[in-house]
Amino acid sequence: MLRVLLILIPLGLTIYAFIDCIGTKDEDVRHLPKVVWAILILLFSLVGSLSWLFAGKKREFAGRPNGGRNQWVAPDDNPDFLKSLDENRKDDRKNDSPDDPH
Repeated sequence: MLRVLLILIPLGLTIYAFIDCIGTKDEDVRHLPKVVWAILILLFSLVGSLSWLFAGKKREFAGRPNGGRNQWVAPDDNPDFLKSLDENRKDDRKNDSPDDPH
């Protein structure tokens, strides 16, 4: 079982890193061109994959520039969610007709 894990974990990491590299926009790639990163990932699977994950791609969290931590926001504290509720309520009022019995 251990031998299988020693093969599957690096293989899975290599596949993930390669797909992540290919799907990354060119402007988000750091240090080397994307083609070079892809070749490094395929030739040196474990080292290339780990290098890509730690150094190859700009990683920023949504809503937090400069790599800050993205924290979960409860729906009642999320202004975008509250705004969407308000808009839905206004749409419902517009669609209600006075002779609709409910």
